[in-house]
Amino acid sequence: MKGIILSGGKGTRLHPLTKITSKQLLPVYDKPMIFYPLETLLAGGIKEILIIVAPDRAGDYLNLLGSGKDFGARFTYEVQDKPEGLAQAFHIGEGFVGNDSVAMILGDNIFEDDFGDVIRNFKSGGHVFAKKVADPERFGVVKFNDQMQAEKIVEKPTEYLSDYAITGLYIYDNKVLQAAKELKPSARGELEIVDLHNWYLDRNELKVSIVNGAWFDAGTPDSLFKANQFVYNKKTL
Repeated sequence: MKGIILSGGKGTRLHPLTKITSKQLLPVYDKPMIFYPLETLLAGGIKEILIIVAPDRAGDYLNLLGSGKDFGARFTYEVQDKPEGLAQAFHIGEGFVGNDSVAMILGDNIFEDDFGDVIRNFKSGGHVFAKKVADPERFGVVKFNDQMQAEKIVEKPTEYLSDYAITGLYIYDNKVLQAAKELKPSARGELEIVDLHNWYLDRNELKVSIVNGAWFDAGTPDSLFKANQFVYNKKTL
């Protein structure tokens, strides 16, 4: 299995912090933010990782992470010239993924759970992870049936669907590359990751698991502060 860390974008929700650096290079307690999603992939034994970055920050990532040798891995870098949706990563990374399965994680997502066994034991289809949140309207949201099986996934629903947000870790088999080619831009002009989820869901090939530990989408000042506070408490108390 290959790994992708999507770490592009402009981080506008964190201005002015991100006027001089990438959001994913900001500190979360004692490490740059990107170290946390990187460690999630490494814990699953993934050794080949593509890091997708914004064009004006590529040198910063290379200086920080290098070739991957220090992490026991091999890093490849690609530039996302213009952010056009999370699913765009599978267009950019098609050559890198090749014939393998792939785990993609967002560079601003921090998980307490260890997904190592899930990644190592993945066979086929798609596998995503949901977490109950207080503000589901910020995210892609999944509706479960009475057996806690996914019925429907909607991006930033305008009407209440459920309290379960889809987090920023996605595991897919190689069919994701073809599925990504079939996507059409949404009304907001993006290739939506929820459309990939639904592509698998429509074929009864999507598994949705619940995240038990803490999860942070650290792309806003509030969530970044809470992530810092959580890591600090976990390491010092």
